Amino acid sequence: MAFASDRLRGRKMEIVKDKAKNAEYEKRARSLVAQMTLEEKAFQMVNSAPAIERLGIKAYNWWNEALHGVARAGTATVFPQAISLAATFDEDFIEQVAEAVSTEGRAKFNAQQKFEDFDIYKGLTFWSPNVNIFRDPRWGRGHETFGEDPYLTSRLGVRFVEGLQGHDENYLKTAACAKHFAVHSGPEDLRHEFNAVVSIQDMYETYLPAFKACVQEAGVEAVMGAYNRTNDEPCCGSKTLLQDILREEWGFQGHVVSDCWAIRDFHGGHGVTAGPEESVAMAVNHGCDLNCGELFLYVADAVRKGMIPEARVDEALVRLFMTRIKLGLLGDKEKTPYDDIPYTAVDSRQMQELNLRAAEKCIVLLKNENNLLPLDKSAIGTIGVIGPNANNRKALVGNYEGTASRYYTIAEGIQEYAGEDVRVLVSEGCHLYREQISNLSRGKDRDSEVKAVCEASDVVIMCLGLDAGLEGEEGDQGNQYASGDKPNLHLPGRQQEILEIACASGKPVVLVLLSGSALAVGWADEHVPAIVQGWYPGAQGGRAVARVLFGDKNPEGRLPVTFYRTTEELPAFTDYSMQGRTYRYMQTEALYPFGYGLSYTTFAYTDVALSSPVVGEEGITVKAVVTNMGSRDGAETVQVYVKAVREATPNAQLKAIRKLSLQAGQSQEITIALPASAFALYDTQGINRVEAGNYHVFVGGAQPDGRSEALTGQKIPPLSVEVRESFVI
Repeated sequence: MAFASDRLRGRKMEIVKDKAKNAEYEKRARSLVAQMTLEEKAFQMVNSAPAIERLGIKAYNWWNEALHGVARAGTATVFPQAISLAATFDEDFIEQVAEAVSTEGRAKFNAQQKFEDFDIYKGLTFWSPNVNIFRDPRWGRGHETFGEDPYLTSRLGVRFVEGLQGHDENYLKTAACAKHFAVHSGPEDLRHEFNAVVSIQDMYETYLPAFKACVQEAGVEAVMGAYNRTNDEPCCGSKTLLQDILREEWGFQGHVVSDCWAIRDFHGGHGVTAGPEESVAMAVNHGCDLNCGELFLYVADAVRKGMIPEARVDEALVRLFMTRIKLGLLGDKEKTPYDDIPYTAVDSRQMQELNLRAAEKCIVLLKNENNLLPLDKSAIGTIGVIGPNANNRKALVGNYEGTASRYYTIAEGIQEYAGEDVRVLVSEGCHLYREQISNLSRGKDRDSEVKAVCEASDVVIMCLGLDAGLEGEEGDQGNQYASGDKPNLHLPGRQQEILEIACASGKPVVLVLLSGSALAVGWADEHVPAIVQGWYPGAQGGRAVARVLFGDKNPEGRLPVTFYRTTEELPAFTDYSMQGRTYRYMQTEALYPFGYGLSYTTFAYTDVALSSPVVGEEGITVKAVVTNMGSRDGAETVQVYVKAVREATPNAQLKAIRKLSLQAGQSQEITIALPASAFALYDTQGINRVEAGNYHVFVGGAQPDGRSEALTGQKIPPLSVEVRESFVI
């Protein structure tokens, strides 16, 4: 499938790296801003910016979303949710998906402009990706992220940004936005008043790396501030975050946008200002350029009262108009390479095929006792498909979603795959979270149906988990618990009960979990022979799950988050210290570890070696031969972890990934560079140091913890290296 980057790579320097071209665009932007009145400037600093006809400036709404497809603006390809895409561990594929999203974005924008539609969700500034760290599985918005690991989030975030923005030398395809800056991951119901207290070390080690990578490597056009305070400063008006770190340390050249209505939280929630004008002054003076909301309409009054220098307003406007110039939105006579993308590019056969491939790649096989999977269609007469997620479209898409032209639920995907050869019996089984389906029933109103379906079936597919009505953003319609956060990690409602009924039937049971976060399915791990994590797999999800269950597709996904055994082992939800959190700092044994996932084949690693026993400032390289030892073609996720062999350091941390597709019996030699930064750790002052001492490097298909070894049957031996003299990165 060919996308724009295939054609544009290799041309002159792309726009995000071309200082001369950006200087030219800045000069044009300054000329425009110099002709505006103060009131016109203020109106251009809110997301719904009006036209300035005398300057040839059209109306423009900055607010658009593209988390896993063009969202909230009609038909578009609904790709798997972000956490699902993270499970691919595939950088190249993430960029391919993002570029498909930007192609549809341009196609829809071209049509909208033709018919003079300037409404919300109709622009080219996409407020994606969400590169916050999924530090706690109770956080409702975690499924918008790329998981719990800063390295994986950085790599996927960079490539998603590059896919959205393109590689043209003159224009951005769309403008990406890294959000929510920074140290933001719940609780949702406290976000408008919450103060996330975090050490400098945790901030730089965990919460900031993905933002830094998006800024410095990908040239992301925008950064969105978070609702909360971080160490007492409101993020959308934080001198530390927006000036000291983003601009001065990292050299960010784009614009900063507030989260929606976050500026009013300064006085209404956080209580750090006395009213709207003070809040606006704090935000603008500390580096916020654009307000999602209307409060920046106070900018003109604040300037007249001496609360904001007009030069700072001009600076913000120059940044904003530079973005519009880079997108080709200010009436240029020359055309962008994207103006001719037709509306028919939306929801095309190519897009649907890519979406199916994405859904297949994200599925994680968690357990496969006695090789129950893949199922043999020829040996099955009847399949039972049971559970509240069997026919739940909402469990396919997650949040910040578009509208697909067709959805394939799990039941529909299995029905399509089975065709006329196999009977498929379907039962909702129970409500997703309530005690009964019918309000007039006495409860347990589908138990007899569950038993009947099990009795009549040769194999039972249990479709359980969550949907975006149970985990999501505060204010999303249908959230049943703590404003979208989860109260615990259990299967909601009566799901555990109907799972036990199915297992008691004596029929082989396969558990398919649809969720955007980890669930504590310890009972299932002990009693269910096969478990599949399907995430929120997008509009093609049911077809993908069916192809994996029946072996047309070999599962290749890996967990981008830890599956814990209990909620009780987690630190307090409001505690932003990383101690005891995620695979990097936890001391307990995971149910299913970060990086884990099974296949229908096995892979062996031989001739694993390092280029040197000593790490210097140039880093080292790792070599290995990976062989598909089975009879099925498959994809392996090579993972490289580094552990500093000294006390008070994190567990082995992911520092490199490589995706390999290997035919049955095929071997491939790989070489992976480990820069010196892979051995660095931030100190308490936020300095990134490579300390003298010994380190272990692990190369394999999982992380090198005891639980992964027990689940995979493979031990990953350490390779020892030494750093002889400390140095700063």
